[in-house]
Amino acid sequence: MASSGLFAQNEIDALRYSRLMPTGTARFAGTGGAFGAIGADFSALSNNPAGIGLFKSSEFSITPSMFEGRSESVYFGEAMEDNRFNFNLGNIGLVLVSTPNEKASQSGWRNFQFGFGINRLANFNNRISITGFNETSSYLTPYVNEANYYNYDLNELGEFGSGLAYDAYLIGYDSLAGEYYIDMPNGQVQQSKRIETKGSIRELVFSAGANYSDRIYLGATIGIPFLRYSERSTYTEEDIDQLNNYFGDFSRIDELDTRGTGVNLKAGIIIRPADWIRIGGAIETPTFYTLSDEYTTTFDANFDTLYGNKSKSAEGYYEYELTTPYKAMAGVGLIIGKNGLISADYQFIDYTQARLRAPDYDFDAENEAIRNDYLKAHNIRFGTEWRFGMLNFRGGYGISANPYRYGTESLMNSYSLGIGLRGNKAFLDFAWVRNQMDDEYYLYNAPSGADPALSSVKLENTSVLMTFGVKF
Repeated sequence: MASSGLFAQNEIDALRYSRLMPTGTARFAGTGGAFGAIGADFSALSNNPAGIGLFKSSEFSITPSMFEGRSESVYFGEAMEDNRFNFNLGNIGLVLVSTPNEKASQSGWRNFQFGFGINRLANFNNRISITGFNETSSYLTPYVNEANYYNYDLNELGEFGSGLAYDAYLIGYDSLAGEYYIDMPNGQVQQSKRIETKGSIRELVFSAGANYSDRIYLGATIGIPFLRYSERSTYTEEDIDQLNNYFGDFSRIDELDTRGTGVNLKAGIIIRPADWIRIGGAIETPTFYTLSDEYTTTFDANFDTLYGNKSKSAEGYYEYELTTPYKAMAGVGLIIGKNGLISADYQFIDYTQARLRAPDYDFDAENEAIRNDYLKAHNIRFGTEWRFGMLNFRGGYGISANPYRYGTESLMNSYSLGIGLRGNKAFLDFAWVRNQMDDEYYLYNAPSGADPALSSVKLENTSVLMTFGVKF
């Protein structure tokens, strides 16, 4: 994870909207999402749609959930913690089952199913706080280098970066030396950043499936994801030791709001060669998003010997397209009588295939960064469920592989537990899920020779879900 470059759509956006962690129902979450060969759960419509073919009766389900995102950071030896809570809807959906007439049943087709509803595919709610004392560079060091590169051509200064810093008097010009300067070129400042993110990806699904002789199950889903992501980041820098001539402190506040919709197609199959085993597979086309960004930047500076000053950018707006990578999955489920099941899923996703596009910009550099910086990922999920009368106990574990070619090994580990009470006409399920990941965050691009403005970040989120459903 890097500083997101709020006003330049780039490889970080492509990864953020491609690396998903579906929530869905409590049963799906409690078994680690390993439902590629199990089916008969509404979340399967966004995973392996052939799972709809295992429904024998119509069903409605709804899943409210509570989410907590936690973060721990270390920056130049200083540690910080933060967290954020969010209440959301994991899923709401309806599956209708049609039983063909007797003549059609004799041909082997037992049931046809139709489903529609919403599954949550990603939760962006989090808060990260970073702080530390930097002895080698300032956030403004790259800006003054840029200003000197353009040699007093103010029109070339970035309107969301060095230009705003100049307008806030954080960058000065020495007419005798003929160059720009800042009061703290070598750092010796306390640096802090707080990043608060909100939003989600919720997918509206329209699915159809069929059951042939209780041995082959087919399904397809048209998915329409709705994306909303907002970020407010506040960077501050302060001369706490009063080592500089006139600089006191400054803050930079960036606000970004991204919205959009997409479309994709999923198709899958589940085969039951024997009563004790199911084998599943599915493919998902890329999601074709149309997105829009709204953004602003504000600098607020205070000085020891001068009055403070503030500068604010114009409100930016940009429309563009994102194509996420295609996905493929395979799964196997072992059915142990009427008492339990053990399942495993494998998912392949090639993050190098994501692409950004726009009619007025070619995105060549950004798409080249996607090809160079990311990898092909192999994700694995395991799950189990055991039945004792009306009670069901569940557990799951998953590994979301590192997507980065360089830097930290950003594996995401997922752990889950669940319990359910199931009757003939209704059911109530609960699940607890925890995801953990180590990552890195660059506050800015430090100049050559200076220490990297790099913070190690540990991200952890916990969800508690409850699904209520009725069969009819």
